[in-house]
Order: sequence, then structure tokens, then C-alpha cells
Amino acid sequence: MNLYRSHNCGQLKKSNVGETVRLSGWVHRKRDHGGLLFIDLRDNFGLTQLVFDPDRAEAFAFAEKVRSEYVIKVEGKVVARADGTTNPNLATGEIEIAVESLEVLSEAQDLPLPVFGEPDYPEETRLTYRFLDLRRETLHRNILLRSKIIASVRRRMTDAGFNEFQTPILTASSPEGARDFLVPSRVHPGKFYALPQAPQQFKQLIMVAGFDRYFQIAPCFRDEDARADRSPGEFYQLDVEMSFVDQDDVFAAIEPVLHGLFEEFADGRKVSGHPFPRIPYATSMRKYGNDKPDLRNPIEMSNATHIFDGSGFKVFAGMIAKDPKVEVWAIPAPGGGSRTFCDRMNSWAQGEGQPGLGYIFWRTENGVLEGAGPLAKNIGPERTEQIRAELNLKDGDAVFFVAGLPKAFTAFAGLARTRIGKDLNLIEEGVFKFCWIVDFPMFEWNEDEKRVDFSHNPFSMPQGGLEALETQDPLTINAYQYDIVCNGVELSSGAIRNHKPEIMYKAFGIAGYDQATVETKFGGMLNAFKFGAPPHGGLAPGIDRMVMLLAGVENLREVTMFPMNQQAQDLLMQAPSEVEPKQLKELHIRVVPPLEKKS
Repeated sequence: MNLYRSHNCGQLKKSNVGETVRLSGWVHRKRDHGGLLFIDLRDNFGLTQLVFDPDRAEAFAFAEKVRSEYVIKVEGKVVARADGTTNPNLATGEIEIAVESLEVLSEAQDLPLPVFGEPDYPEETRLTYRFLDLRRETLHRNILLRSKIIASVRRRMTDAGFNEFQTPILTASSPEGARDFLVPSRVHPGKFYALPQAPQQFKQLIMVAGFDRYFQIAPCFRDEDARADRSPGEFYQLDVEMSFVDQDDVFAAIEPVLHGLFEEFADGRKVSGHPFPRIPYATSMRKYGNDKPDLRNPIEMSNATHIFDGSGFKVFAGMIAKDPKVEVWAIPAPGGGSRTFCDRMNSWAQGEGQPGLGYIFWRTENGVLEGAGPLAKNIGPERTEQIRAELNLKDGDAVFFVAGLPKAFTAFAGLARTRIGKDLNLIEEGVFKFCWIVDFPMFEWNEDEKRVDFSHNPFSMPQGGLEALETQDPLTINAYQYDIVCNGVELSSGAIRNHKPEIMYKAFGIAGYDQATVETKFGGMLNAFKFGAPPHGGLAPGIDRMVMLLAGVENLREVTMFPMNQQAQDLLMQAPSEVEPKQLKELHIRVVPPLEKKS
């Protein structure tokens, strides 16, 4: 028998009754029931109830002294629980251990946060004592779920013919994306490595090297601010690249992996079938107000400019007459047809810094369905009925309107759609709905610098190739770029890559990079392309976000073992920290205090 245990704390069943066993674990909870002492013993695998009888004086005396989170070893016999005392919610709920001996393996001081019960505690306490926080049932279960999800991903990718390769952690800084984490070189004074924001260039080089199908559970490092769904320092992604593929081939390869993964861990929730819907970027922005639509929300926005053009509602009609780029968008609200709800949405919009939300709602008066509200009175019954018919609205429904230049109000319209869907309980529960967002713009206008810039990934293949770059307005060119979205969460960006040097020079030239800069920053990949590069593409779904969705949580902290806080600090290990002057000298670095801000 093992020195510390013959079984784990989630293993014993009624079939083990009568056996003498040895268990080790943490004291999860202790209870005194009329002379008998009960301890719930916890380990990684579950809980087992221990019972201590005063007749076994030595073991009972030890049990009286132990406290929560003591680590103990016990020996005793497995006995069946009495009728009415079984626990169907516990794997070991039909038995308990009549303890004959107890040994304290490690004592625990007073706890800074409780493990049993899991009351909410401040982030600072949870992260400072993360090793205790990780003992709590929900977080412990989420971390184990994460491990199982990653194992399943690896198995599925291998089964699909992909090979796992590791790429460098110390690499060159890139001018694109977020800020790099820089690492000074001791042997090359004044020069720095960068931690990879993603293995982008390396995975493309792997394709050039002829390995065809690559994947990696890749660590990525970005010096950016924290969000609920984004760590401030590091995260992991399922990095994927394939050779001799177009966009459809990539979709066909990854959809069964993600669909199967989510079905495996759905725990009773439905998963939308594949192939997943494909929604052009421009369509997504107009219908849903963003490029990561939650398709569980059935609301789709539409253009209602023609309804208000020349109408009696002078605010919208005047805007349309003044600027042909002005549009009016309609946001349906099925079931929102009451003045109370419409006024509440109007107040919410004002709280978001908007002048308000125009609205019309429908009700039946004296057997006649009619539109109500100030807009309905201004535009008249014919236009009001036209709106209702075009949007297929009925008695008890409403519609809200936003007006102006779409680029100025699209994000707000998307927020309003989400708010309406949540407040009216329109969001479909218990389902994962996937979609692809495709046809992203290759370039965008950088208003701050007054120049054309890359919209997303600069290494993407423009639709139309070199001819499009040479003959089209750059702002009209789409790229073979795509995102995969689930329940409003962007899981991944990806693209078919630009594998031709002449197209790369031209694309970067449009974005303001001369040939010398391109060769300096991307020389390794560019040179590789000059020696025969296959058409290739890939993507990189975020591991952390997939686990968040499957675990049903909304913060990365709940699925990450040792996260940083919102200020990018590791409170447990006290990082970042100062280093010894000797270390700075070896690295040829002098620390300069930050400049004081002028008042």
C-alpha cells in the first residue's frame, strides 16, 4: 500500500464497504454531531466523509485538534452510510470511513480566505493567496476542465493530420499589433529580444520549410491593458497553419475540431452544426453593430433611411437632406411595445452619452393595430405601417432608431441591440452558436496620422492580389481574413497569407513602409518567400476564451491558474520587481525614473 493513500477521495463506492483503506488530503470541513465528529476530507479527485467515534480515543483526540486545511492521513474501514444520510451529489456519497488512526502531515495557519463555501473575496486577496483560491471547488474544477480541453484539442488536431511544433520565445520585435515585452541581451549590448505576440512569422516559415500542417498550444505575450476576456500579459492560443489551402479548406479543417470540442464539453448545451454561417464583415456591422455578433440574439438591424427621407420628422429628414452619407437604422424590439420599456431604453441611451433613441411601438386600439409614440405622429400612419410591414412587427412590438453617419453610431447601435435582447429575454440559452466573419477590409484610414494603415493582419493576401493593390482604392480592397465567433466572443482571427514578395512590398508600401523598412523588419520571412513559398493560411483560436465559454464564466481569472491583476502585477510572486544593480550592469541598462507630469 502507498505510504499516504490506497485510494483517492473521489474513488470509494459501496462496493468497497468492509475494506481497510488509507486516505490523505485536506480538512475541508469539520462538524460535531452529538459526540461523533465528522470531517470532509478533500483532494484533487473529490471528497470523502470521515467519522470519528469517541471509543477510538487517540484518533478522536487528534480530530478534535485539527482545523480547516490541515493536511492529514487517515486509516480506517469503509462503511455504508445510514439510511437517509447518503449524499447523491457526491461520488462517495454512499459510504464513509470509520477512522481508526489519524496523522497530521501539515498544519495550516488561520486562513486569509476560506476554501469551504467560496464566499466572494476581493481580487487582491484571491490573487495574493492564489494557492488557496485554487483549492476552492469551482475554480479547481475550471482549471481541471481547462486541462481536459487542451488534451482534447491536441488529440483532435493530431487526428486531423496536424503536427505539433514549438516556436521560439525569444524573437525579434515587430512594428505591428500591441506593445512588445522586451528582453535585453547581455551579449549584445543595447539590443533586445521580444517575447512573441504570436508565432505568426515562425508558423509561416514552417510552411515554407515544407511541413504542411502545423499546430501548437502557443503562449503569446502582449503588453496591453487587461479586460475581462484578455490577460494583461500572456495568453494561450491554438495556433494553426496549413499549406496549399484556400479559405474554404481552412474552414473545413477547423470546424469539426471546434464543433467536436464544444460538443464534448457542452454539458447538455446545444452546439450549432457545421458548416458554420459565413457573414461578410460589412453585413455583420450593419446587421449586428459589431464584427463579433451573438447569434443567440435574434434581432437584426436594417436600413430605414428611405422611411424618414422627406418625412414629417424634421430631425431625421433634415440630417438626410443635408448629408447623403447620413443613414437611419432600425433596431426591432419584439415584445418591447410599451411606453415604459421605450422610455427606459431612451434613458439608457442618454446614459451612454447619446441624445436618445427614437421609437415607435404598436398596440391594438378598438380592434385596430396602430403605431404609437412621437415618431409615429410625425411621419404619419402610411410610413409607420411601411416600417411595421418591412420589419414584420406585430401588436406588442417596438422599433428603435439611430441616425447619423454609420461609422459614428454603429458601435452604439450594437450596444442597443444587445441591451434590448437581454432586457426582453430574447437571448437563446443553453446553446453555442458559431459563425465566421469574412471579407475584412485590407486597409483603413488612420485619422490620427492622416494615412492609410493596415486594418488587421498585414500578412494577409488581398482579394484580387497585386492587380487590386495597383488599380483599386485601397479602402475598397478586402482581404482573405476571417474571424471565428461564438456567442458574441471572438475566438480567433485568421487569414490566407500573402506568400508573394512583390505583393508584400506593394501592400506595405500602401501602408507607408518603404522597401528597406520591410526588408529590415520582415527580412527572414521575406527572404524565405523568395525561395519558393506554398500558398498557406491559418488561424489561432484563443484557448482561454474557449475555456471561459465552456466553463460558463465571464472572466479569465476564473479559468487561468496564476493570472495577473488589472495592473499587470503577479501578487503571488511579487512581479514585476526591482532587480539587483549587478544584473542591470550585466545587461548594460540604467533605470531612468519616469518624468513627472506637469500639473
